[in-house]
Amino acid sequence: MEGMNKAAKSRLEISEDVLLTVARLAALDVKGVAGLDGEMNAVSKLRNKRPISASLIGDVAAIDIKIVVNGDAKACTVAQAVQSAVKENVQNMTGVTVARVNVTIGGVKFE
Repeated sequence: MEGMNKAAKSRLEISEDVLLTVARLAALDVKGVAGLDGEMNAVSKLRNKRPISASLIGDVAAIDIKIVVNGDAKACTVAQAVQSAVKENVQNMTGVTVARVNVTIGGVKFE
């Protein structure tokens, strides 16, 4: 009966692809973002061109993302909005704590 008193240990792992997908969708939803720099269609191919990368250290994530900004938007404002949106969405949807979101502006799209 001693074995019955021990609590069962469980573990939940979030795939890096899930973090990349959530970050991508959050960034593209921000007003002023024209797209990702070097964006590919398949999530698995995103790692090769690296418009988004995520690294997990323990249960904490660090995310790097490269965006293209619309020509009529303020780049600094858009980058800050992307940081907030990515961090909030990843934390809310996955439960993974995000330590930092580094945003690089890879280009400007003029229409």
